[in-house]
Amino acid sequence: MKISRREAMTGLAALGLCGGPALGQGTALRPGSAEDVIAAAQLGGEVSYVVVDARSGLVLEQRGADRGMPPASTAKTITSLYALETLGPDYRFRTRLIATGPIAGGKIQGDLVLAGGGDPTLETDALAEMAARLAAAGVRGVTGRFLVWGGAIPSAEQIADDQPVQVGYNPGISGLILNYNRVYFEWKRAAGGYALTMDARGARNVPRVYSADVGLSSRAAPLFTYARQGGKEHWTVASGSLGKAGSRWLPVRDPVAYAGDVFQTLARAQGVPLPPPKSVSTLPGGTVLVEQVSDPLPVILRAMMKHSTNVTAEAVGMTTSVARGAPAGRGASGAAMSEWLHARLGGGRARFVDHSGLGADTRISAMEMVRAVTLLGPKAGLRGLMKPFALRDAGGKVQQGQALRVDAKTGTLNFVSTLTGYMTAPDGSELAFAIFTGDVARRARAGASEQPQGGRAWISRSKVLQSALLERWGALYGG
Repeated sequence: MKISRREAMTGLAALGLCGGPALGQGTALRPGSAEDVIAAAQLGGEVSYVVVDARSGLVLEQRGADRGMPPASTAKTITSLYALETLGPDYRFRTRLIATGPIAGGKIQGDLVLAGGGDPTLETDALAEMAARLAAAGVRGVTGRFLVWGGAIPSAEQIADDQPVQVGYNPGISGLILNYNRVYFEWKRAAGGYALTMDARGARNVPRVYSADVGLSSRAAPLFTYARQGGKEHWTVASGSLGKAGSRWLPVRDPVAYAGDVFQTLARAQGVPLPPPKSVSTLPGGTVLVEQVSDPLPVILRAMMKHSTNVTAEAVGMTTSVARGAPAGRGASGAAMSEWLHARLGGGRARFVDHSGLGADTRISAMEMVRAVTLLGPKAGLRGLMKPFALRDAGGKVQQGQALRVDAKTGTLNFVSTLTGYMTAPDGSELAFAIFTGDVARRARAGASEQPQGGRAWISRSKVLQSALLERWGALYGG
């Protein structure tokens, strides 16, 4: 695609790369075709997008690109940029076992502290390895207490307030995160009823969980209820909803108690009996006996982008705000990221209520998203963190042998579907884009439902629309 110097400078100004306006007007739509594609999707609500030449910054096509829309999980794109600039690509999270006194006669003369460092990828098997290393260091018990600290980042019982109570993608947050703060619930029909279990399973270790329990209820609805009482998490499930057998991950609302519970079991299996875990708000000083170190930040972010893990985004974003000396509590940390983005883009109206995009009140325009992807993404290696996007045909099926290389982040909420990233056309043309679709009114009417009526079909039509727009741009601007 050949672009004149004048066109390139116009595009650079539109993206804020030279002394032009903060947000550009772009070029007009080709008559009919893009609007026909949008009309055929029959989504209702709003559809906005912008596509730019990634090298020059030229705005090639846009529709409502200045309109603030819910980004859903494409917000993780901004979180990744926020974290990489502040923490750096070499950053690793650390989970530690700290002794407040010396080891004598096989026992810590004082307390043992399990101290979280905000690692969102800590799993049961890694915690089991820490217990084994503690035993290998000669520890056989403590004279004092077993303390658990999760204060590396502020805690919250859930990420968003408008989600169904049972969804595992909306767990609690703290500086000690285990199994993405989820507990495994399994049921099997047995004589006289059901056998129900809750565990913190890993690939090699399946410790029973004592900090949470679940019971049956003969009601028809709701599917699940939840309560915290007596230092324990209590679930009930509607018995009529259970088949012969099944399982699912439920969210953990008290992550510190959960991690302490599981570690106590794992340590006991290594011959290190510990007293009941006790949560503390202040980290005691002492000697680090065992340290579990996470993968480097880009590895964590790549997995987050691929699997869209919300608690990872929140932990990474809050850790970044702490490192910047900014407010890091739920909501406040999202606002801190908003201010950071405004500073980097030279203005804007983006407003984040979290780092994962789960909160439906977050708003960012397609233009602001593309400016971030284009201006900040290359230095951060953002494209390498995104996953390949498979184009869909008119029937919603994945196309075979697509000619366009698309690396992108998807986002999905009820009646919200978003996509942002990069595209390479067959001739080598590089484009960056953001596509936001959302029927906010219909989402509000659906309420806190896992599968609202018509929701899946709506999302499917949106994905077909996204693919059609990408193919259109590849044909128009990549030839």
